[in-house]
Amino acid sequence: MNPRERERGRGRRRPGQGRGEDGADSAPRLREEVASPGVYGHHGDGPDFGPSHLPLAVHGAPWQPDLCIAEAGPAGLRCWETAADAAPIPRDSKMYSQRFGIVQREVKGPTPKVVIVRAKPPKVQGAEQHLEKIQRSHQKHHAILASIKSKERDRLKVEWDQHNDRKFVGSLVKARIKDAMQGFIINTEERRNKLRELLASEESGYFTEMQLKEETIEEKKDRMRDKTRLLKEKKEKERQDLVAEKLNQQFRERCEELRAELFCIHQKKVCQERKAQIAFNEELKRQKLVEEQMFSRLWEEDRLAKEKREAEEARRQKELVENTRLGLNAQITGIKAQRQAEQQLKEEEARSVENDKAQVKLENEQDKLKKQKTKQEIRAALQKALEEKIEHIQQEYREEQDLNMKLVQRALQDLQEEADKKKQKREDMAREQEIYRQYVAQLREEERAQEKELDRILEAEKEKKFAEMDKELRLEKEARRQLVNEVMCTRKLQVQEKLQRKAKEQEEHTMEQERINEGLKELNREEKENFARRSSVAQEYRKQLQMQMSYQQQAREAQKEEERREFEAGVAANKICQDKIREILSFHQVLPQNIHPMRRACPDKLPT
Repeated sequence: MNPRERERGRGRRRPGQGRGEDGADSAPRLREEVASPGVYGHHGDGPDFGPSHLPLAVHGAPWQPDLCIAEAGPAGLRCWETAADAAPIPRDSKMYSQRFGIVQREVKGPTPKVVIVRAKPPKVQGAEQHLEKIQRSHQKHHAILASIKSKERDRLKVEWDQHNDRKFVGSLVKARIKDAMQGFIINTEERRNKLRELLASEESGYFTEMQLKEETIEEKKDRMRDKTRLLKEKKEKERQDLVAEKLNQQFRERCEELRAELFCIHQKKVCQERKAQIAFNEELKRQKLVEEQMFSRLWEEDRLAKEKREAEEARRQKELVENTRLGLNAQITGIKAQRQAEQQLKEEEARSVENDKAQVKLENEQDKLKKQKTKQEIRAALQKALEEKIEHIQQEYREEQDLNMKLVQRALQDLQEEADKKKQKREDMAREQEIYRQYVAQLREEERAQEKELDRILEAEKEKKFAEMDKELRLEKEARRQLVNEVMCTRKLQVQEKLQRKAKEQEEHTMEQERINEGLKELNREEKENFARRSSVAQEYRKQLQMQMSYQQQAREAQKEEERREFEAGVAANKICQDKIREILSFHQVLPQNIHPMRRACPDKLPT
C-alpha cells in the first residue's frame, strides 16, 4: 500500500467515526443532513467524487476561526463539523506525484463552489532528522570506542603472544642446551666405552698375535725398547711443543712492547670503526632529512591542491546558490501571476454567484415565504464558504511566501553548515598534521634515545675493556716490578758476592804481598847466607808471580769476554724478541670471541 492510498484512506471517514486517535468524538459536532440534490447533489453524468473537506465562505465576509467543513459524497453535502475537529486543510495548490508529476491539488466538483482537495503526503519532521543525526553520531562514537577497545585488546593479545613466544623460546633453548649437554656427556661416555672396547680388542689381538708369532724374549725386549724409545721421543716432542707454546704465550702476555703495539692496533681499529659508524649515522640522518623534506613538499602540494579544490567547490556552491535564488525568484513570480489569475477567476466566479443569487431570488420570489428560511441558511453558508475560500487563498499566499523564505534560509543554512563542515574538516586535517608531526618528533626522540643508549653501551663496553686492560696492565706491571725486584735482588746479591770476592782477592793479594815482602826480607836476610839458593828461589818465585799475574790477567780477560758474550746474547735475545713481535704483529688476528658486536653484526660496512 503506497503513501497516497494510506493518505486517501485516512481522508475517508464514516459518518459516525470521530477524528481523534481513538476514533471517538473529541469535540461537539453539528451535523445536518442537507437533502438538496439540485444544489449539492450528485449529478449522474459527473465523476463520482469521494468524501472530501470542502471549505466554504462568502466573498467579502470576515475570517472566523470556527470553519464549517462539509463532506461531499455521491448523495451531496452530508455533514458539517468545526475546524477544530476537522483534519488540517491542504494549503498548496500543487503537489508532486511520482506517477503523474506535478498535479493540481484542487479539483472542481460537479457543481459550482464544490472543490475536492487531494491529500498531501506528510512532511518530514526536522526534530526526527536531528534525533537520527544524534543517534548516528552516537553510533559512530560507540563504534570508534569499540574499535579502540578492540585494537587495545588486539595489542594486549599480541604482547601476551610475544611474551609467551619469548618464554617458549627461552625454555626451548634451555631444553636444547640441556639435551646438548646430556648428549655430549653420553657421547663422551660412549667414546670412552668404545675406547675401552678398542683397547681390550687391541690387547687381545696383540696377545693373539704374540702367541701366533711366538717371539723370543730377546726380540720382544728389543721391540718393547724400540716402542718405549719412540714413545719417549714422541712425548718429548709433545712436551717441547707445549713448552714452546707456553713460552710463546708467556711472551705474548709479558712483553710490554708487544702489548703496546697490539693496544695501538686495537685503538686504531676502534677509531676507524667509530668513524665508519659516525659516517653511517650521518648518512642515515641525511636520508631521513631528505625523506622529511620530501614528505613536507608532498604535504604542501596536497594542501595547495585541497585549497584549490575547496576554492573551486566554494565557487560552484556560490553559483549554485545564485542559480537557486534566481530560480526561486522566477518561481515566486510565476506563482504570483498564477495567484492573480486565480484571484480574477474567483472574483468572476463570485460575480457569477451573485448573479445566480439574484436570479434565484427573482425566480423564488413567488415561493419566498415557503423557502425564505432555506435561502437564508444557504446564503449564510455561501457567504461563510466564500469568506473562508478567500481567507484560505490569502493564507496560502502567505504560507507560500513563508515557505519561499524558509527555503532560502534553509539553503543559506545548508551552505553555512557545509562551510562549517569544511572548516571542521580543515581543522581535523590540521589536527592530523599536528599528530603526524608529534609522531615524527616522537620517532626522532626515540631514535636519539636509541643512539644515546648505543653510545652509552659502547662507552660502557669501552670503559670496561679499558678497565680490564688497565687491570691487566697493573697486574703485569706488578709482576714485572716483582720480577725486576727479584732480578735486582739477584743482581745485588751477585754484585755483593763479586765485591766480596774482590775484597777477598784483594785481601789475599794484600796477604800475598805481605808474604812477598816477608819473603823479600827473608831473602835479603838470607841472601848473605845462600846467595845462589836465594837467587834461584827468587827466580822461581818471580816466575810463579808472573804466572800468577798472567793467570789473573787471563781471568780478567775471560770475565770481560764472558760479559761481552752476555751482552751479545742479550742483544741477540732482544733481536729475537723484536723479530718475534714483528712476526706476531704480522700474523696477528683477532680471536672470534674478541670481535666487537658491531663488527660481528655488519662486517661488510666496517673497515677491516
